[in-house]
Order: sequence, then structure tokens, then C-alpha cells
Amino acid sequence: MRSIMLQILAVTVINLKSLPQRLWLSLATVIAVGLVVTVLLAFLSMANGFRRTIADSGAEDIAVVLRSGAVSEINSVVLRDQVRLIEDGPGIAKGSDGKPQTSGELYLTVNGIKRSTGTKASLPLRGLGPQGPGLRRGVVMIAGRMFNPGSNEIIVGRALGKEFEGFELGRTVAFNNTRWTVVGIFAADGSVFESEIWADLPVLQSLFKRTGAVQTVRARLTSPAAIETLRAYSDNDPRLKLDVMSEAAYFAQQASNTSDLIQKLGWPLAIAMAFGSLAGALNTMYSSVAARATEIATLRAIGFGGFSAFVGTLVESLILAAIGGVIGAAATYLVFDGFTASTMGASFSQVVFNFQLSPRLIGQGLLLALAVGLFGGLFPALRAARMPIVAGLYG
Repeated sequence: MRSIMLQILAVTVINLKSLPQRLWLSLATVIAVGLVVTVLLAFLSMANGFRRTIADSGAEDIAVVLRSGAVSEINSVVLRDQVRLIEDGPGIAKGSDGKPQTSGELYLTVNGIKRSTGTKASLPLRGLGPQGPGLRRGVVMIAGRMFNPGSNEIIVGRALGKEFEGFELGRTVAFNNTRWTVVGIFAADGSVFESEIWADLPVLQSLFKRTGAVQTVRARLTSPAAIETLRAYSDNDPRLKLDVMSEAAYFAQQASNTSDLIQKLGWPLAIAMAFGSLAGALNTMYSSVAARATEIATLRAIGFGGFSAFVGTLVESLILAAIGGVIGAAATYLVFDGFTASTMGASFSQVVFNFQLSPRLIGQGLLLALAVGLFGGLFPALRAARMPIVAGLYG
């Protein structure tokens, strides 16, 4: 066993020392594998960043109430009488003033201009009452002030203001032929709410002709377990029949739809590119075997087995692929990790998020690189193991 290991080590060292003779072919393989890993990890980090931004926004002790069957806020309707019934429902927490901690909200889309491309995009405009901000974690004003009730004033999420033009403090913007003044910028712990514009609910209802209804109701629960009590209350009252879920569950559902789509685009593209890099790896390794035919035959003649030639060639392929994988992962981290982008969310409006590369995703990229190295080196390694001594010495 020790003799076989020494033979494998000797063949591997010889193979690696001969790499400068095939520098450009080997470099092409490394770059091709690196590009495959970079493309895959870019898509996966984008999906991961989007999912975290959305999913981490939700709280277990906040209930979200939508029209039955509505998949998002934008296609939901909750009538005024239903809002009152929810406020009187079981499991709703009360404030120090004895009032239920609820917020009926309107969710609309308006146009904005991306700073990076100058193109139009749909932005979420949310109308909410006095308790709305308090039902969200970590909301703080970082510039300016809160909008005044009954006025055409808006406050803008920090992420949205960075990604889109015209929302600086003090600027005036036009929505639905009405002019609005930006009076504040708010942060919300990097959550999806930083991708929104907030205004006074009654003003929005009046100007957008949505009086008598909202699209969603948020309510603070006495405990996370109270969600089941509130859901049963809604199911058993024929005047309601609304969908009730925790905010965490709602955002997890919203995040999975888009992040799954991003991954379904990323994996096929990466696999298609992997086949291209596989062809390059095969070419490199066949050239390696051909260039070292005399060395392989000489080693076989002095007693080295075919297995050592097989493993040595395969290890060379795996090392080249691993180097490409590491370079690809490093490039993705340097270029994309933390990169800010925006894309369409489930409510047909833009969500601003950061690409997030994790160790688990890097592991997936390196596994793909090693798979390319394994299959790219397998058949050339078999050829090296089966090469006749005479053909290697005099071919």
C-alpha cells in the first residue's frame, strides 16, 4: 500500500512540474472553470440576498390579514367593516391607551427612475396610519421627520433613496397628478421596508379613490401562538373569511417565489457553461497525457503501475479545477458580495437588496468546479493508465 501511495505521489509531482510546458492550455481550463463558478455564485448570491432581505423582514408576533386567495398585498382588498372586526378579534395586543395595535394599509405602485440605468421602474407606495411604523422592527428616522397626517408628505426608505433618483430630502415628486414633498428618510434594519415610500393612509385613499377599503391589515399579537386563534376567528365569521398568517410566514412565501426563479435561471446557465469548460478540461488533460507519453511509459517500464498514472492524471485535473473554483469564488466575493441591486418583487414593485455570498454557496460553487475536474480528467486518466509501454516510448 505504501509503495502505491509513493508511486501516486511521484507521478503527481511529475505531472505538476510539467504544467509550465502546457501553460496556456492549463490557464484556459482554470479561467473557464473560474467563469462557471463566478456565474453560478453571482446568481446564487443574488437569490440569497433577495431571500434574506424579504424573509428577515417578518416577525412572528405580527399578523398579516389579506383577502382570501390573495397572493400578495397588491391584489388584496379588506373592507372597512372587516378592519373593525379584526381590531376586535382575539389575540390582538392592546397599547397603553387600550386601543388595538393594528394598521390598515394601502399598497400602491408608482413610477421611479433607477440611478444606474435611467430607466423607469415600479416603486411601492404604502399608506399607513399612526401605528403602522411601530408594527415594524427597527424603524428609525435618519433624516428629516415623520409625515404629518392629512398632508401630501412622504417619507422614503433608505435603500430606495440610494437606488432611485429624485427622493432626496426636501425634493418634490409627482404621483397620480399630485405633488408630494419628501420630508423624511427612514431606516428599517435593512429590511424590505427600506424599499418603500410611506404616506398618510387617508390622504392616499382620497387621492387614489380607494376610500372604504384597504389592502392589508397588520396587527400585533399577544404572542406568536395567538395567530391560530385569530385565524380561527376569521374562518368562523362569515363576514371575514380572510387569509391570516404571521408576517414571517408571509414574507417567507414572497421570498421563495422570486429566489427560486433566480436559482432556476442560474443553475441551467452555469451547467451549460460547465459543459463548455468540461470540453476545455478534456482537451487540456488529453494534451497532458500526450505530452508525457514517454515519461508515463518510462515509469511503467521501471515498475510503476497503471493505477498510479490514472490517479496522478486525475489529481492534476482536479487541482486545475480547484484553482479555477477558488479564483471564481474570490472574484464573486470581491465583485458581487454586498453589491446593491433591485428587482421585481411579488407585488410587482421594486425591492432593493444586497448580494450575499455565504460559505454554503461557495461550497456549492467549488463542488461544481471539482465535478468539472473529475469528469474532465477521468477519460484522459484512463488513457494514461492503459497506455502501452512500447507505444509511449516509440509512438
